[in-house]
Amino acid sequence: MNGLRVYINQENSERRGGYGVFYSRRDDGPFYRWCYEEALGQWRVSRVHSSEFSPRVLSTTNWKVVPVALQRSMGDHYQE
Repeated sequence: MNGLRVYINQENSERRGGYGVFYSRRDDGPFYRWCYEEALGQWRVSRVHSSEFSPRVLSTTNWKVVPVALQRSMGDHYQE
């Protein structure tokens, strides 16, 4: 997944379904928000518009802290 960056919001430690909320962006594309939906048992993704948040609050995070199921979901989302 070339050019993929994963972020967390360090100003607000967002949590959903027992997991942290992650953000992703590929190259100069749009930001996506990933949160775990416990009732569905899966990661949900939604596009985040710049009017809804400030990218300055995001910090890049290590791929190793991203849950394996989310890594798979991101791989499916960003298919080349």
